Amino acid sequence: MSTPAGVIRRLDGGIAMGVAIAASLALVVAVGASFWQVLGRFVFQAPSVWSEALTRLSLIWMVLLGSSVALRHGAFVAIDLAQDLTRGRVRRAIEAVTLMACLSMFAMLFWYGWSMAVRVRMQEMAGLEISMSWAYAAIPVGSVFAILGAIVHFLDRGRGREIVA
Repeated sequence: MSTPAGVIRRLDGGIAMGVAIAASLALVVAVGASFWQVLGRFVFQAPSVWSEALTRLSLIWMVLLGSSVALRHGAFVAIDLAQDLTRGRVRRAIEAVTLMACLSMFAMLFWYGWSMAVRVRMQEMAGLEISMSWAYAAIPVGSVFAILGAIVHFLDRGRGREIVA
């Protein structure tokens, strides 16, 4: 029988893997749409109306989902000099302050991103004819995963388990 901590760890690993795969797929879509845009414009002399908007949308989602992966691996925010010069409780306090700064920033991003997604729900993206909310929804969704990533990284460092990218 699994312990609650083991279940949580597996759940967290599944979420992290899902977010990383989604960010990677967004990159694949962006590359494909960009390739089609170049091919259509310069080879077929008929630029598509949707590929530029899809590339932009995919890159937005990739960056905002990818930020949680970076936070989880400690590659996004680091005060290297302060961490290199300190040990023990002082280092942990610096990490806690960094975590609070990250949580505050991503909480604000969530709030304003959600507000913008709701505000622009009636506008359409040119070329894709979908609601502009799909683009702005990346901000609150990415913020939630980034908050989880920052917390997991902080807790893993506290247990002495540095996640290596």
